[in-house]
Amino acid sequence: MAEAKFDPFVGSIFVDHEWRILPALSRKPVIDPSNLERVGEIATADASSLAPVLAGAVAAQRDWAALDAKSRAGLLHRLADSIETQGHRETATLMVREMGKPYAEAVGELMNVASIFRYFAELARDEGGQVAGPTSPGSLQIMRWFPIGVSAHILPFNFPIVLMAFTVAASLAAGNAVIVKPAEATSLCTLHFMRHFRLLPAGLVACVTGGAETAQALIKAPEIGAVAFTGSAEVGRRVAAACGELMKPCVIEGGGSDPMIVMDSAPVDVAAAAAVTAAFHLSGQICTAAERLYVHEAVHDEFVAAMTARAQALKVGPGMGRVEIGPLVSEAARNKVMALVDDALAKGAKLACGGRVPPQFNKGWFYEPTILTGCGPEMAILQQECFGPVAPICKVASLDEAIALANRTRYGLGAAIYTTKLDEAMAATERLEAGMIWVNNVLGDNEALPFGGWKASGLGRSLSRIGLNSFRRAKMIMLDPSPELQGWWYPYSDAFFAEREKI
Repeated sequence: MAEAKFDPFVGSIFVDHEWRILPALSRKPVIDPSNLERVGEIATADASSLAPVLAGAVAAQRDWAALDAKSRAGLLHRLADSIETQGHRETATLMVREMGKPYAEAVGELMNVASIFRYFAELARDEGGQVAGPTSPGSLQIMRWFPIGVSAHILPFNFPIVLMAFTVAASLAAGNAVIVKPAEATSLCTLHFMRHFRLLPAGLVACVTGGAETAQALIKAPEIGAVAFTGSAEVGRRVAAACGELMKPCVIEGGGSDPMIVMDSAPVDVAAAAAVTAAFHLSGQICTAAERLYVHEAVHDEFVAAMTARAQALKVGPGMGRVEIGPLVSEAARNKVMALVDDALAKGAKLACGGRVPPQFNKGWFYEPTILTGCGPEMAILQQECFGPVAPICKVASLDEAIALANRTRYGLGAAIYTTKLDEAMAATERLEAGMIWVNNVLGDNEALPFGGWKASGLGRSLSRIGLNSFRRAKMIMLDPSPELQGWWYPYSDAFFAEREKI
């Protein structure tokens, strides 16, 4: 039987292996941020429409959890095979048209998904608990991991598929069912990607669309046992509070305002190239983007010149072209960026380049890669998450000053340093207050290492064994080989009292 074709204009959700239209749900148009054309519609799922989805997930999870780890891993490997071999053109094109990501980068994101499912498939097989040294002779005393049940995954727009895999792969490997709630701006590509999950049991993976009310309904649903959220620190705090009220475990990735330090020993051309990528990749709409640059005074002017030259060489335009810089995701996103740049300029910053809407793209939400110099801590752009193609540069006199300024923030997701001195690199890894540190590199991740931040940037971790444990719960088991009376049980003997009275 031929696979049903995905229609982006009907407002469907994905449940029981099907894109299902629920006519009673309200709908919202999806607009291409590069030309403001309508590219589809998404439905707004409410509590009543979620009820059968949740019931199906609960039923599917019982059978999934009953599978042995080897069988679950085999199915997850088949899923990874499908992701690797089925082609990405349609999913990537929907991603470009929904949120403006350059096509080459959309394909690149999708190419990095399968390995995450493979990693967690094997990790869940590798370790299911631990054996402790017994506290009584002959007793078997162990800890075992068990699935939580059904997890909800509330996703951002910037990396809709790979960030979904960060937590969905771990949850599935742990034996849970999952319900995905994509960002409104990237619901279509996420729904289309769901076709791969038809290789898993029906009902195990569902995708429901909508905004904040849909997310709140999922969090409050008694069937949901754990929540994964990626987004802003402000919303992440509200999600964590809601989960805390319900005693539900959660993984929160709440964004950041990552610093990048460039020391006088660093090769300026390499550091400038890294900074352009870290600050402007995906038009700066990355949680680990370099949003604050602290450059040693000895190389400051040379660095600014090199970074400016590279930034001005970037190609701006609609994502289906051969470009590096597409539009911002929405008018509100661009307005925020422009307001932060205006505030910095009003407080004394200078433009090295950019700072305007490109004249050839005055339709859509484009903004030129922008470099600001002479920035100071009183500027809002150094205090907030900008999430746009802006690189504010501050001149520093020492590593101590750079680290102090880098840590002067409520965020703590990631941080980077460029240096060829080992003592500076080691000091940075020890003293920078962030969950992830890059030395002479930027933006990297590894599914075998934990991803997440300190301070307001989040709670818990995704990826790695820590990320797997976020979606399973521990049970202590003490198994004695035979039932025997214990000397410390009630009622206490005279000998028991006498022994303690000697102390």
